[in-house]
Order: sequence, then structure tokens, then C-alpha cells
Amino acid sequence: MVKKETKKNNSYIKGSKGKCCKVEAITNIDERGQMVLPKSIRDKAKIGAGDKLAIMTYEKDGKVCCISLIKAEDLTGMVKDLLGPMMEEIILK
Repeated sequence: MVKKETKKNNSYIKGSKGKCCKVEAITNIDERGQMVLPKSIRDKAKIGAGDKLAIMTYEKDGKVCCISLIKAEDLTGMVKDLLGPMMEEIILK
């Protein structure tokens, strides 16, 4: 069961293993489908002009219920770390 708890004006989503994520800000989508990623979050995530972000979604019951952004360079590293050892094992066999 997911519980909500409020702490210091941030809303945390608490899963079974403790705090996993929190609502940092709320932003609007304009008529062109664009939004502003607040400066405080860009600074915290070290996101700057020209950085590429991968958009990841999670679906539940056929509807997108969660949208996440991850720096493309970090995603590439994660994929290499995950798939690299498996690929080496396949190639060496």
C-alpha cells in the first residue's frame, strides 16, 4: 500500500521500503505542449542547456500513470552496466 506523508512542504510517496520519491514542484503545460522544469530541480539534477533527457513512462491498466525524466548519458551508462555483463557472458560461450 502506498501512503502519503508531508514533510517540510514536500509531499513524499512512501512505499513498502520507505521513502522512494517526492513531489518537488507542480508545473503547467502550455498550449504548445511545453513545460518549464523549475531551476531548483535543474540545479539539483545538474541539468543544463543542451542536455538530452530520456522520457520514460509507466503504464497501469493501459494508461500512462507515471512519467520520469532521466539524463540520456545516465541512461546509457545504466544500460551498459545492466546489459554489458550479460552480453559478455553470451559472447564468451
